[in-house]
Amino acid sequence: MASSGSPTSRDDLAKIRTDLANERTLLAYARTSVVMAASGVTLLKFFATTLVIVAAATAIIILSMSLAVMGIVRFCRCRRQVERL
Repeated sequence: MASSGSPTSRDDLAKIRTDLANERTLLAYARTSVVMAASGVTLLKFFATTLVIVAAATAIIILSMSLAVMGIVRFCRCRRQVERL
C-alpha cells in the first residue's frame, strides 16, 4: 500500500545508495593508490641498489598517482550521472 510519495522517496534512496557506493569506490582507489606509493617508496629506500629496482619503484609510484587520478575522474563522472537522474 504505497502512497503517492513512495516512488519519489524510493528513487531518492536509490540515488543516496548509489552515491554512497561511489564514495566507497573512490576510497578503494585511494587506499590502493596509497599502498602502491608506499611500496614504491619502500623499494627506493631499502632496495635501491640496481637501476632495475629504481626504475620499477619509480614506475610503481607513477602508476599509483595515475590510479588516484583515475579514481577521482571516475568518481566525478559517476556523481554527475547520478545528479542528472
